[in-house]
Parts: sequence; C-alpha cells; structure tokens
Amino acid sequence: MQNIIDELSWRGLIQNKVPGVEEQLKKRTTIYIGFDPTSNSLHLGSLLPIIMLIHFQKMGHQSLALIGEATGMIGDPSYKYDRRIFLNQKTLQKNTKSIKNQLSKLLNFHSEKVELLNNFNWMKNISFLKFIRDIGKHFSINYLISKDSVKKRVKNKNDGISFTEFSYSLIQGYDFLYLNQKKNCFIQIGGSDQWGNITAGIELIRKKTGKKAYGITFPLVTKPNGKKFGKSEKGENIWLDKNRTSPYKFYQFWINVSDMDIEKFIKIYTFLPKEKINTLILKHRNNPKKRLLQKKLACEMTKWVHGNEAYEKAINISNILFEKKYTNTFLQSLDEKTIFSIYKNIPHMLFPKKEFEKGIYLLDFLKKSSFFSSKSQANRALNANSIFINKISIKENILLNKENVIGKKYILLQFGKKEFFLIKLK
Repeated sequence: MQNIIDELSWRGLIQNKVPGVEEQLKKRTTIYIGFDPTSNSLHLGSLLPIIMLIHFQKMGHQSLALIGEATGMIGDPSYKYDRRIFLNQKTLQKNTKSIKNQLSKLLNFHSEKVELLNNFNWMKNISFLKFIRDIGKHFSINYLISKDSVKKRVKNKNDGISFTEFSYSLIQGYDFLYLNQKKNCFIQIGGSDQWGNITAGIELIRKKTGKKAYGITFPLVTKPNGKKFGKSEKGENIWLDKNRTSPYKFYQFWINVSDMDIEKFIKIYTFLPKEKINTLILKHRNNPKKRLLQKKLACEMTKWVHGNEAYEKAINISNILFEKKYTNTFLQSLDEKTIFSIYKNIPHMLFPKKEFEKGIYLLDFLKKSSFFSSKSQANRALNANSIFINKISIKENILLNKENVIGKKYILLQFGKKEFFLIKLK
C-alpha cells in the first residue's frame, strides 16, 4: 500500500491523528466518515470528507459513507454556541434522500471500495434503557464533560447544553463500535471539530472489544469571518445543490479565492498530482494577475460537482458580465435563452412590467428591486459612480423606462465590479 498519510499531509488534509494509524494503513483498512442530514444539501465544507474518502479509495482502502439520520435527530453540539433546533423525522428523511443523491453523484457506489449506510437502520431498534446500560456505563460524566464541544457549551450561562446534545458523543461512538463489529472498520475520519466524538468511539471500542481503533481529522475550511462552512451555520453558505447555490456562483467562489489561500486550496480540493500542482504554483507566482490557480481550481471543482455543461455556462456568463468587450450593444443582441441562463444563475427577481413602463426613477427602482437594502444606501452608491444599468455607468437619478430594457423584458443591475442583479419584467 502507498503511504496515504504522507500524501494527505502534503496536501494539508491532516490536523490530528491517533498514534499507530500509519501502521494500520499499511494493510487494506475500512474507514468511515459521517454526514448528518441537518439540511437538504451538502455544502463546501462537506467536500473535504468526500475528498478524503476518494483518496482512501484510490489507495486501495474500503470507504464507508454514513448518513446520520439518527444522529441528525440529536444534533452535534461541536462548535455550536446555542442549542440546535431539532428537526422532525419527516424532514430528516427528506434531507437524507437529498444527501444520498448528492453523495451518489460524487462517490462511485458501484465500486466495491465504497458503501453508503444510514445509522438509523441500527439505532431505531435499540431501547433507551438498553443503550444507557450497555453503552452509557462505559463513559464517565467527567470524561464527557472534558470534551471541548461539551465544555464550551457548559460554560454558556445563557443556554448551557441539553442532555440530548450531551448524549451525541455516545451515539456517534456507538456508530463506530457497530461499524467496527459489522464492517471491520478501524478508522473514523472527520473535521477537526469531531476529534472529541472520534476519540469517544475509539475508547468505546477498546472497552467493549479490547481492539485498537484509530482516528484522523482534517482542518475545517472557514469563511472570511472565521466561521466554518456548515449546514446549520447562519449566514451565506456555498451549497452543492444548484438550486441553492447556482453553478455560476459556485464557480465564482473559487475564482475569487484570495492569493493567500489559493495554494492551500489547490492542494486540498483537487486530485491533481504533486508535480502538476507544484508547476501550477510556480507559474501562478510568476504572474498572479492571471489567476491561473483560481481558474484551474474553479474548472476542476465546477466540473466535478455540476458537470462540464454547467462549467461552460459559468464561463460564458462570467465573460458576459465581467469582460469589458461585452458592452451594452452586445447585451442587446443576446437571445432569450442566454439571458434567461444568466437570470437563473445570478441574484434576480420579477418586477411588475406596468410599473416600469410608465417610468420609475432609478433610486426608487433600486430600492423596490431589493438590490439595495435602503434608498440611502443606493443613493451613496450612485454618488460614488458605482451603479451600472446594462453595463452603462449611471451618475444621476434618471427616469427609467422601456428604453432601458434588454431582450424585451430584462434589466441588468451592477454595483461596483462584482455585484450583479438581473430584473425580469412580468
């Protein structure tokens, strides 16, 4: 077996590991990663565990992708500062189906090296008394409360931590024990926030069976505000579902990765070989303005998640919106199919056609369109010469009418260099 630890370490995909895991990985080993269905879509952060599974497959190991419908009922308290809102079973089942479909597109479940499982299938028949007697007895309160995920919540005087969330580590630990006994699984992998849950499972396996089990964590990818990408995190997220994050917006996320992060991202998010990545990095450093690494990463990721056709559309839309050669005259020549493709992929809304045809002043239009949160904000942008309509710079509060329409029913709004909004008259 090739040394997968060296490969993952070079890529920056290992945060912590249990001693001895390298020796275990010298032979074919079964590993697992869990995905809780607390939303109907996976997100940017979910790509790392999927990428980890694929790396292990490529090295000849057996991978288990576990959808945690049972653990999703509880909610992982790790790195959460407030109590979770519990989802009902119908919602969890719907989310489970959606996530299963997404995983099926990204992982090859027809391969003998990967299997999809659902922990509700073995948790649903276990009684509460049996669980706390057979599993709970192996964990002291002192041990559980020492976990960072629990410790931080206990210190939260306003809310604390519920017994339900407190029990999460036990249930995830039982998953590891079950997979160890039924699937001969010896390694659990997760984000760095899962270290406490993983080690709880390792401890349970040791106490119940006397066997040695292992864990590996990878670094969390965070937003610019320092918070992790997560299904239940507040604020904007980058979803894998095209209906929640359009392929164009997904593509643009990678294009806009900073030079400070791009060398790290090209290693952790792609499967390009080391030699290829090092060559690309050197070329990028010689001329960073060309954004060679960002373009390569955007290409690899968009094609993988959304397919070649979506990638080509994202390129086309990006060119139309950002390239200076695509002027107002060019916009006027676009066919309905192309404009509608842009409409679906960038922020948009319907606007009453009759209200527009009789004439509406720009600031009133911007406020009603929701492109700006207030008329005063729109006015400041106008005074800063940052407003464009159909790629034409607007410097005063003009009266808009049908002459400002492209494709008979669209108006393209732009704020600054990167923010676009498409109005469709109806």
